[in-house]
Amino acid sequence: MDTDAHDRRTDTVDESRLVSALKAGNDGAFETLVRTSSPRLLGVARRFARSDEDAQDILQTAYLNAFRALRKFEGQSQLSTWLHRIVVNTALMKLRTQRLKPEESIETLLPAFRADGHHVEQLRDWSVPADALVAQAETRATVRGCIAQLPEAYRSLLLLRDIEERSTRDVAEALEITPAAVKTRLHRARQALSTLLQRRYAAMGVTSPAVAASK
Repeated sequence: MDTDAHDRRTDTVDESRLVSALKAGNDGAFETLVRTSSPRLLGVARRFARSDEDAQDILQTAYLNAFRALRKFEGQSQLSTWLHRIVVNTALMKLRTQRLKPEESIETLLPAFRADGHHVEQLRDWSVPADALVAQAETRATVRGCIAQLPEAYRSLLLLRDIEERSTRDVAEALEITPAAVKTRLHRARQALSTLLQRRYAAMGVTSPAVAASK
């Protein structure tokens, strides 16, 4: 998961005192929470949302959900981690309400083969996983841009499994599908992402993410 200047800002806040103040209904504590955590959490929401308006809506709903659940927070994890999970779960709930249109196909992004068994599209095969690429500041924007091009069902699954690093069982429960379906769709999502990345870098005239990062 990403770490940035906003994460470090939250370190200056005494978390135990902040939580106590929040549970006591202190308005100033809530303002502090929003001020220090919003930039990072909005970034999390934007991964799942298709628009900035949707991301803002997810974040506002997540804060309301967190406020209502504060009594259940016992400090077994960091407050930032707890909020992060609430934002992701809120985003998933919003996505479930939008599942009215037919699921998009990714067949055109999956490997195609000739009659002789060779790939139709001859592009370099990279073994760098999505989470490793996202961790590299130089390639982060490119990888996220390609992930955003994936159909909703595959994009959410890839984000949960590779970026959020949730288990197959957790992802299955979150998306309301079977673990077997998670594994199958994840494999296809990774293949599709690889195709998108290869095409993007080929258009840039480079042969690998490492070369792109050095330019």
